[in-house]
Amino acid sequence: MSGVLYEESSIWLFLLVTVLLGGGAAWLSGRAVALTWRPYWQVLWYVLLLACAVRFLHFALFEGTLLSLRYYLADLGVLVIFGTIGFRLTRVWQMTTQYPWLYERTNPFFWRKREVEA
Repeated sequence: MSGVLYEESSIWLFLLVTVLLGGGAAWLSGRAVALTWRPYWQVLWYVLLLACAVRFLHFALFEGTLLSLRYYLADLGVLVIFGTIGFRLTRVWQMTTQYPWLYERTNPFFWRKREVEA
């Protein structure tokens, strides 16, 4: 019995391949893009390619469907979330540690300009 987001007989295979392996790779891709000061849209490009690789792993290891738009989009959605989180956490860390006189962290995903004291 397959789920809505996965086609294998167990959700554990989806969690292993898509979330753990693919999500970890997407996280590191987002982090690498941020560390090299490249724009966010490059994360999306890398995640599109990574989703193809994740879909291939499902096909090669667990006899999943290789060319399935539904499952590709499910994998892509998970990878975009992980890639975006990796990018934002790294970019906030960069901005607040390299320019501490200009910016301060408001939460893990955002920063703001420091208030100038008169």
